[in-house]
Amino acid sequence: MLYLYNTLARVKQPFQPINAPHVGLYVCGPTVYGDAHLGHARPAITFDILYRYLTHLGYKVRYVRNITDVGHLEHDADEGEDKIAKKARLEQLEPMEVVQYYCNRYHRDMEALNVLPPSIEPHASGHIIEQIEFVKKILDNGYAYVSEGSVYFDVEKYAKDFHYGKLSGRNLEDIVTETRELDGQAEKKHSYDFALWKKAAPEHIMHWPSPWSEGFPGWHMECSTMGTKYLGEEFDIHGGGMDLMFPHHEAEIAQSCAALGHDSVRYWMHNNMITIAGKKMGKSYNNFITLEQFFKGEHPLLSKPFGPMVIRFFILQAHYRSTVDFSSEALEAAEKGLQRINEAYARLLKLKASTETSANIVETIAGLATRCEEAMSDDLQSSTVISALFDSAKAINTVADGKGTISETDLAELLATWKTFAIEILGLRLDADDNAAAGNQNMDAYKGAVDLLLNMRLEAKRNKDWATSDLIRNQLTELGFTIKDGKDSFEWSL
Repeated sequence: MLYLYNTLARVKQPFQPINAPHVGLYVCGPTVYGDAHLGHARPAITFDILYRYLTHLGYKVRYVRNITDVGHLEHDADEGEDKIAKKARLEQLEPMEVVQYYCNRYHRDMEALNVLPPSIEPHASGHIIEQIEFVKKILDNGYAYVSEGSVYFDVEKYAKDFHYGKLSGRNLEDIVTETRELDGQAEKKHSYDFALWKKAAPEHIMHWPSPWSEGFPGWHMECSTMGTKYLGEEFDIHGGGMDLMFPHHEAEIAQSCAALGHDSVRYWMHNNMITIAGKKMGKSYNNFITLEQFFKGEHPLLSKPFGPMVIRFFILQAHYRSTVDFSSEALEAAEKGLQRINEAYARLLKLKASTETSANIVETIAGLATRCEEAMSDDLQSSTVISALFDSAKAINTVADGKGTISETDLAELLATWKTFAIEILGLRLDADDNAAAGNQNMDAYKGAVDLLLNMRLEAKRNKDWATSDLIRNQLTELGFTIKDGKDSFEWSL
């Protein structure tokens, strides 16, 4: 049985889809006005793991991840300048040029991180008509009002009939106290009312006709609209970062209840933040590092470049609901851990089966698949899966070093477990993965050249030509290779 932590219920619950084996999964995607950073990578990887594991369990998942390309304003959800329009104005581009440029770069980064594409990736700007219709439903039901061409959600009216604040744990009195007064909000009944539709100022680039004004939808409206459009009025899981819990997801719940008379989402899931020195990493704090900077090592806080799989492994080492504090040292430790996984998998692929499994190996690998399955079924405990793989790596190295044996059946099960959990579910691209390397002629040539040199060295050792043997080993070592000698054999890694 799969258990997931439901933020709304504040407890782990058995996962029971509405229409099994079909599962509806909606995740808040990026606002595309800049390059993706490490904070964007965490929800993408978290819900990629969920998507992969649900598929592994046999569910037919419709995964919807939206693109916010309109209405997300500077300073406040209802006031300020549209971030995409601002970028377009500064760079003298059409807003959709900005959107397409950063969408392309976001998809490139996600592919590098081995994040699977969603089933549907709707854009807010492509669903203006549907958002207008959703606003009409809320107005018709009496939970919104029109003021000077804009439409606002009446939080106080809603709170009399429904529980506003149930996701974030806030009550209306707290929200009243915390809500700051902003310029230009005199048209609202209350400062905490939020926009469903905003009348566009003359200089605002992105706007559409509506019954109320030439304007644009409020930020929260897109997810309520697109979630129910593609997954139905009730669907299984809504995910996103913890920073979206209030006001964004709280507003979504209110909008859906106001329009439909009931909640749309059965399970709310939120990943925690990545921090730098204890402070959330994000564009609003100007402390973010883009994924491209990680890949190239082009940032003062980075000691070196870090590959996409190191980033993925770094994120998976912690449970998705825990905070992860970034440092270059932490990434270097993750890189070493991933290297150990890579080396163990490479040795696993080369193991030869014996007639039986020795006692010291049985003790290490017994129940490995069950441990991994139980960990993933317990609210996606990816760190526990990694720990189990590290434990089994000890058995792999023991057999590879000739200090134990493994039967054909146990070897096949061990290999299947690694492929299932390390590659298919955790989504790690391992250097030795024969599927990833298939057809890659450049990689085959590269490996062949190194093997050729080390076979020449092996021959030199047999002939007691120590000068040639040492020359090959020393020069490969200087280039960054690690060479392990066996009896009439060798292993290498970079």
